[in-house]
Amino acid sequence: MKNIVIIGCGSGIGLATAKELQHSHHVLGISKTKTPEMEQMNIQFFEKNILNDSLEDIPFPDVIDGLVYAPGSINLKPFNRLSENDFRDDFEINVLGAVKIIQKLLPNLKKSESASVVLFSSVAAKTGMPFHASIASSKAAIEGLTKSLAAELAAQKIRVNAIAPSLTDTKLAAQLLSSEERREASAKRHPLQKIGNAEEIAKMVVFLLSESGNWITGQVIGIDGGIGSLKI
Repeated sequence: MKNIVIIGCGSGIGLATAKELQHSHHVLGISKTKTPEMEQMNIQFFEKNILNDSLEDIPFPDVIDGLVYAPGSINLKPFNRLSENDFRDDFEINVLGAVKIIQKLLPNLKKSESASVVLFSSVAAKTGMPFHASIASSKAAIEGLTKSLAAELAAQKIRVNAIAPSLTDTKLAAQLLSSEERREASAKRHPLQKIGNAEEIAKMVVFLLSESGNWITGQVIGIDGGIGSLKI
C-alpha cells in the first residue's frame, strides 16, 4: 500500500483525490479545516495551516510515494485594483506553500522506488485572461517550478507534474458560479460547453500518482474543456 500525502484535502480537488485513494492507499491529509464529510473517510488527518503552522508533530511516513499540493486561490480583480499584498498572498499559498512541503518531504520521497509529485497550475497561466494578473503570475511560477524540479529530481526517480484546470465546480469557485446564469455563461466559454468538476480532475491526479503514469514527468496537463488550446 503506497503512502500519499495530500495538502488541501478539506475540499475541492484535494478532497476528491483523497476519496479516490482512501481505500487503496495510506492517505495522510492536511487542511486548514475539517469538514463533517471527512469524519467518514479512511484517512489520517491533521488540521494545519501549511503556511503558518509547524509540521514537526505530524508523523509523516518514512517513505512517501506521492505528494499532492492542492491549495489554491481565486482573486480576480482589474490590475489597478490588485495590491502588492494580493500578489504576495497568491504567491504564498500557491508557490511558497508547495516549496515548503516539498522541501520538508523530499528525503521521504527519495526513499520511494517511484515517487510522484502533483502540483496545480491554471489555464490562465498560459492563456491571457483579463483580471487574472495575480493568480496567473503565481500559477506561471508553479509551471516553472514543476519543470525545474522534474529535471533536478529525475535521477532520484521522482516525477513532478502539474495540472492546469479551467474554472472548476468547487467551493473555491462558488462565487463565480453563484447563479444559473453565471454557470451557463461560464460553460459556454469552453469549447466543450461545460464546467469541469473536482472528481474529473482527481482521476488525473490518481493516474499521475500511479504506476500507469511512471513515464510522465515535467508536464503541465490542461484539463480545461478545451479553452486553453482551442478556438471555435
